[in-house]
Amino acid sequence: MNRLALLLSTCLGLGYTPKGGGTVAAIATCIVWYFAGQGGTGWETGILATFLLLAAGVWSAGRMERQWGEDNYRIVIDEAAGMCITLLFLPIRWQNILVGLILFRFFDIAKPLYIRRMEALGGGWGVMMDDVLAGLYSNLILQGLVQLKLW
Repeated sequence: MNRLALLLSTCLGLGYTPKGGGTVAAIATCIVWYFAGQGGTGWETGILATFLLLAAGVWSAGRMERQWGEDNYRIVIDEAAGMCITLLFLPIRWQNILVGLILFRFFDIAKPLYIRRMEALGGGWGVMMDDVLAGLYSNLILQGLVQLKLW
């Protein structure tokens, strides 16, 4: 087993959480995103981090699927990447992060609007792309809410 693929795909072991590993990884991503944003990192850093997570996720999830089986619960890098997509280009405020987390987990779990079809891509792409689409839907809704100045 490739140790790097294991560490990446499980988000440094968060995927071993007995229940709700995906939610734990999404929450951890929110916390990192918040504090990185408070530290003054710009949107360029968010784009770079998201891109790196996506690339690492496609590679590591594909490798670990061969070991563990299709879209195993321990693979949570997809949730981290999807959560990053949810938060891109938004003001770093706790309200945005909380609503983003709720929206993302809804879309990721319920898989409406063609999200489930992304899993048919197979391998690392199938693992990652359903969360990419869930993140895109969540981001679009959040952008609208921010534009409406609801908080």
